[in-house]
Amino acid sequence: HPCWEDAERSRAPARMGRVPSVLGGFPAGRGRLLHGRRRWAVRGLASTQSPRPVTPDMTTRVDVAEIRLPKPSKKGAPPPKKTYARATEGAWAGLDGLDARIAAEGSLVSDTLREMENDAEFQLTAKRLREEGAQRMTLEEKKKRRRALDALGVPNFTEFVATQQAPDAEPVTARRATSVLQLNIGLYCNQACGHCHVESSPRRTESMSDAVADRCVDLVGASPTVSTVDITGGAPELNPAFRRVVERVAALDEPVEVIDRCNLTVLTEPGQEDLADFLAEHRVRVVASLPCYSAKNVNMQRGKGVFDRSIAGLRALNDRGYGVEGSGLALDLVYNPLGAFLPPHQAALEAKYRDELSHHFGVVFTNLFTITNMPIKRFADFLFRRGELEEYMGLLVRNFNLSTVDGVMCKETLSVGWDGQLYDCDFNQQLLMGLDMSSHPQNHKTAAAKTNLSVFDIDKTDDLLHTPITHDNHCFGCTAGMGSS
Repeated sequence: HPCWEDAERSRAPARMGRVPSVLGGFPAGRGRLLHGRRRWAVRGLASTQSPRPVTPDMTTRVDVAEIRLPKPSKKGAPPPKKTYARATEGAWAGLDGLDARIAAEGSLVSDTLREMENDAEFQLTAKRLREEGAQRMTLEEKKKRRRALDALGVPNFTEFVATQQAPDAEPVTARRATSVLQLNIGLYCNQACGHCHVESSPRRTESMSDAVADRCVDLVGASPTVSTVDITGGAPELNPAFRRVVERVAALDEPVEVIDRCNLTVLTEPGQEDLADFLAEHRVRVVASLPCYSAKNVNMQRGKGVFDRSIAGLRALNDRGYGVEGSGLALDLVYNPLGAFLPPHQAALEAKYRDELSHHFGVVFTNLFTITNMPIKRFADFLFRRGELEEYMGLLVRNFNLSTVDGVMCKETLSVGWDGQLYDCDFNQQLLMGLDMSSHPQNHKTAAAKTNLSVFDIDKTDDLLHTPITHDNHCFGCTAGMGSS
């Protein structure tokens, strides 16, 4: 991604001279966050194993399996069409009989629901959602972030970026031609991850209709600048619209890349035995979340049994050629931190993942991307419960990297909700922050009373070129360290 490359080249601390003055001397710290008399530390953050930090607090060690947080509150496939030889089978004893064990266990959904029932925090959030509604809870979450920034003396995101940019720089609110159409086709998921920014779970029923899915593909066909359709969820593969969208995009006259944001465990779900073959047949790029190479950390963040199923999913994809050099099938992994700290240096962590996954599990992959946890939804709740929201917002602002601004996703991405509503990014979508309608061109087909647009209100993505991008204080998460787009 260009913003990651630029961040490495720029060595961003040299370009951040005005940030400390904005923060009123907020201390940089290394591996711990300080504010007033409050102080906390995360074991294992400081290390000399990673390259020189891009921003002050990018000092997280690459052996992320050793990072520990205080314990939170308890809360028969057909043969593949083509197989690839493994460089190594893997040294992990758990590989023996892995597929048979998972098949005997059946769906992950029952385990996920059981954990949700026994998790007091999930139950509290569900009760608030029933009593207050999603919109009111989202507004309260936004107020908490704003109060945290006020305590640090930091202006809103758009104003802050303007103070850091050169006078003739492209405004952060300026939209470019859309190259990525991201579709959130439903919130149902077989998991209920602790840091999920869309709050997916087996209890969510929101799902994209065939009419909306078809309209999205029609927009891709009418928009020559769109080169990628990025399908996310929930677990998108469990939505009926998933295969419909993939097949229809593949049938377009001009080639368009399809990305599947995969949680890996979906490949082990009953009824998905042919999923890996389907993805390979349609040359879908798989971008898979794997927040660590150790079972303990993955299961803590994503649920009991998730790690074993993730490894099984990766090996199934490798068997179809995913991640194998020369196959043309890309398998990218995504790391996000376990807690309120920045990811390690991306290149160094990628090397660590390659070594661990190959040696222990016989797994290969194409790229590793690191992302910063966004202070919204479940992760915002996590921070607030631990009294770390203000410190985390300070961390994001202190590690603002000007090099990432040009490559933030909202510049060239248009996000579509399961109901067809349009947003600047998936994060805005979950916060119900629609498009900025204040300077809406008169030639759009929408009525003046509308507060947002849907896929049925535009003929092509270029209809939105003059619509400014909407930002808020969570956007600091996309510009901290090496970026999160």
